[in-house]
Amino acid sequence: MTNYHGQIHLSLAGFYDVLTDDGLMYRTRARGNFRKKGQTPLVGDFVTFTADNQIEGYILEIDSRRNSLVRPPVANIDQAVLVTAVRLPDFSTNLLDRQLVTLESDDIEPIIYFTKTDLLTEAELHQFEKLSDGYRRAGYQVILPQTAFDQASLTEIRNELDHGLNVVMGQTGAGKSTLLNHLDPELQLKTGEVSQALSRGKHTTRQVGLVSLGQGWVADTPGFSTFDVFKMPSRELTLYFREINQISKGCRFRGCQHLNEPGCAVKAAVADGEIMESRYDNYKLFYDLIEGRRPVYNKHDKKH
Repeated sequence: MTNYHGQIHLSLAGFYDVLTDDGLMYRTRARGNFRKKGQTPLVGDFVTFTADNQIEGYILEIDSRRNSLVRPPVANIDQAVLVTAVRLPDFSTNLLDRQLVTLESDDIEPIIYFTKTDLLTEAELHQFEKLSDGYRRAGYQVILPQTAFDQASLTEIRNELDHGLNVVMGQTGAGKSTLLNHLDPELQLKTGEVSQALSRGKHTTRQVGLVSLGQGWVADTPGFSTFDVFKMPSRELTLYFREINQISKGCRFRGCQHLNEPGCAVKAAVADGEIMESRYDNYKLFYDLIEGRRPVYNKHDKKH
């Protein structure tokens, strides 16, 4: 057998399609020793594999990962588009900030893309414009289409996805597949209707795979409802709120946690409107979650 090197582009029912450096696709399986080591190959992994033909290969080794996510299960990610519905399912600053913290901790650049803006009243749209400005001040790229999937927003997101490995992630029913179908109608990804009763979507994506978009690759992945845990210790949480981390340089005490300490520049910035109150509230809530003082969070928080 001949050894090859490439990147996993599709994971489905124990099979892994690997695109080699010279542009050929091989279908492979993982050797049993990966299970013994507790390793699972992920889409995006660079691997060494052996094969006699393009339909019967075996993965021998997984290169070290730059980063990886559990939901969606993808490795070596450059950017993540957070597809965030303003309605159906209900918008939550809590969930959005959880996603941002997780991406920051994995050194993945987030892009926030709001969907279903056509369901908003003029007054509600104005509130989301203020919210978007707040996240932009925090250092994030935010795309708020004036009408759903308008050309200006699609052009902006196409330009961002034109390099590297990108994930499109968000709650089920938020419009991930619909967004990808607008970006490339040939994809014709299956879209699902949101369950009105539960305000949660039905899972319609059964596999994880990469699709070509311009010069980049995009993963269309299953949705999720929440993140359950944070990996970092509480004292490091401040590093993953961009604006809090930046403004904390002005705190009186080094290592300030921005809770009850005097001379806290972050609390002053919240009072002055420089930091959104919802961001600071979520920071405190996440801090307490990590500390174990509040094991349950209010996932229906809609403060913005």
